[in-house]
Amino acid sequence: MRMTGKHLFVVGLFFIVSSYLSVAVAVPSPTESLKPLLNEMMTIITDPSLAGEEHKKERRAKIMAVANQGFNWTEMSKRVLGKPWHEINQKQRDNFEQLFTKLLENAYVGKLEGYSSQVITFNDERVKEEKAVVSTTIEDNGVILPVHYIMIQQNTTWKVYDINIEGVSLVQNYREQFRSILRKDNFDGLVKMLEEKNATFDGEGS
Repeated sequence: MRMTGKHLFVVGLFFIVSSYLSVAVAVPSPTESLKPLLNEMMTIITDPSLAGEEHKKERRAKIMAVANQGFNWTEMSKRVLGKPWHEINQKQRDNFEQLFTKLLENAYVGKLEGYSSQVITFNDERVKEEKAVVSTTIEDNGVILPVHYIMIQQNTTWKVYDINIEGVSLVQNYREQFRSILRKDNFDGLVKMLEEKNATFDGEGS
């Protein structure tokens, strides 16, 4: 049977829609995106062979390699810096992101490392368009730590761009701190502060 131009259009449209739907169906939920990453991070944190200050560098490297798959450090950096992000060049952005990611490593991962026998529970998720919040709790010897992950959809997965620990947003908390530094010392002063802060963390256990 010979196909007319109209038939060809309909068939082409069908394949385009089918391809779109298959991609849409393949997108995991925020919890499905986050759960394997957090579980793997917890496995590393609680690994006896990686415990202690003597294994801190190796342990952190493994944890961050996993975190890099599910955390959008660029989005975090942009949101925490605010308006100055649009006033600096790409090299400065890259440097700030690297420094801020290191700071978050010490603040967030350092917090998790304080729990030696953790059990993580995924409680619920709230999704609104391309943003979501996944609520979890970490229990360690009767101590319960609520941690909420704020996520954004990127293509076929979800990425974390903020973490709320015990009711405190990391991004908002640092944005307020950085704002006062920027008013007093400008961007260069903020960079210097981050370098000094990270150097202090790096010196721990040495």
